[in-house]
Order: sequence, then C-alpha cells, then structure tokens
Amino acid sequence: MNVSSPSQNVSLRPYRDSYQSAVTKNVIVIALGLIINYINGMLIHTFRKHQMFYMTPRYILFIHLVVNDMIQLTTAITLYVSSYVFYKINVSVCLVIVSFTIFTSSNSPLNLAVMAVECYIAICFPLRHVEFCTIKNTYILISWIWFMSSIDVFPDIFLLIATEPGEIFLSTILCKRDNLFRHPVSLKKQEVLYTIYLVGIWIVLFYTYLHIFFVAKAAKSSSGDAKKARNTILLHAFQLLLCMLTYVYQSIVRSLVYLFPSSILHIIFISYIFIQILPRLVSTIVYGLRDQMFRQKLQMYLLCTICFKL
Repeated sequence: MNVSSPSQNVSLRPYRDSYQSAVTKNVIVIALGLIINYINGMLIHTFRKHQMFYMTPRYILFIHLVVNDMIQLTTAITLYVSSYVFYKINVSVCLVIVSFTIFTSSNSPLNLAVMAVECYIAICFPLRHVEFCTIKNTYILISWIWFMSSIDVFPDIFLLIATEPGEIFLSTILCKRDNLFRHPVSLKKQEVLYTIYLVGIWIVLFYTYLHIFFVAKAAKSSSGDAKKARNTILLHAFQLLLCMLTYVYQSIVRSLVYLFPSSILHIIFISYIFIQILPRLVSTIVYGLRDQMFRQKLQMYLLCTICFKL
C-alpha cells in the first residue's frame, strides 16, 4: 500500500509496504492506541467516581487534557489506518476528522499554559487562589481554550467553502491538512498562529516557573508545595516540547529520510509512533499517576475491579 503521513505533508507514493509489513504496522498502531486510551479511560472513570475531583480546578483541567489526548489519539490513528485501507477518503469525512485533530492539537499547549498559571496562583498567591481558581472560572477558561483553538480551524473551513467548488465535498483525497486546506492564506495563517501560540505559552511557562522558584528560594526550602509546583511546570514544559514535535514532524522525517534513504518506510513508521502516539502517555504518567490523591483513588479502583472479577 502507499505510505504517507496521514496528518502531515509527507507523501511517498512510489514506496509501498508489503502486505505483512502493512498489517504489522497497523496492528502495532491500533494496539498502542487501545492501551493508551484504556489507561486514560481509567483516569476518566476515577475522576467521575469521586466528587472531590469535581470541586478542584486542578483535576478538572487535568481530565480535560486527558480527554483531549484521547480524541487526538483516536483521530490520528483513524487517519493512519484509513491511509492504508482506503488511501483516499471522502472530503466531507476528512474535514470532520481533520477538524477534530486540529482542535485537539491546539488545545493541548493552551491547556498546559492554564495549568501552569493555576500552579503559579496556588503558590505565589495562596490567599487569592480560592477567589481566582473557582469551578466557574475553570470552565470559562476551558471554553476559551476551545474558542482559541477554533481560530485555527474555522477560518480554514470558511475559506475552503468560499474558494472551492461544491463538488469537492463529494470527491476523495489523501486525508491530511495541507491537502484539505491548501489555500496559501490557510498555510500562512497556520504558520503565524502556531508561532504566536507557542511563543506566548513559553513565556507563560517561564514566567510562572521563575516566580515559583523565587518563592521557594525565599522560603529557604527545597521541599513542599513550592517544589512540587515547580517540578510540575517543568513537566508542562516537557509536554509542550512534545507538542512542538508534532509541528516539526515533516522536517524531522525529511531530515531522517535524507540521511537514511534506504530506510524510508521504517523512518516514517518509527517517527509516527514516537511523535504522534507515545506522547499521549505523558499526561497520564507525569501528571496523573504522580499526584498522590489521584493515584490512591486509581489504585482503589483497580483493586476493587480485581476483587470483583475474582
């Protein structure tokens, strides 16, 4: 089958996987997706079963990130498998899938920035935390995250409708963003918007980290809530780096293909696994499981499930 990146502008039509190789790669991708979504599903179930999480902005933002990662992972794997099974799919179907992919890709860094600000307020302004970080304000911020992400996709949809004939929605294409939103204005807008978002988010992360660092230093303590919050923001920065890998996926693949042209098929597959799929585990490992309260509730749920089956 033809090999291509389902979400990036890398199309290698002359190269084909053997039937066995194609089946193996798709099984691996689907298996990893199911495992990661199952773990994230347990986190969501744990959140739903305990009322205390509903009353804590930190956990609400975290579970929103987990749900967002699940949607992103599902859409990415759907595009990957469809590129093997169908190669080209209907433009209308592609538009729906790509729109969800863009939404969730933009949501992740914005969500991380909001979580960093919440940590900053909790440590630097503990007396104002209850006032600022209310449940209502948390859901308002989540709504703003989705609104900001809509700026990345809705203008492209309107431009597609305005500049392309209606028959295009009945045709089929290789489903990736640059094939769907191919107008030069869309391409330029995407580049400018990502630059603005990422620069702004990095500024927020550095600002919050430095202020928490100074608070911890002034308290002459390397332990406690300040240290934990400082480490959490560092983990947010690590997560943001992984988000940025998605944006430079095309450049990474092209560079590796240039260096190792004989391994082109393996490079694309391995790059896809490490850049598109495995980073979805990060939210679960570095934030969910390291939180003592969330970890305890998750362990109780797992133990109850095991005992029930026995």
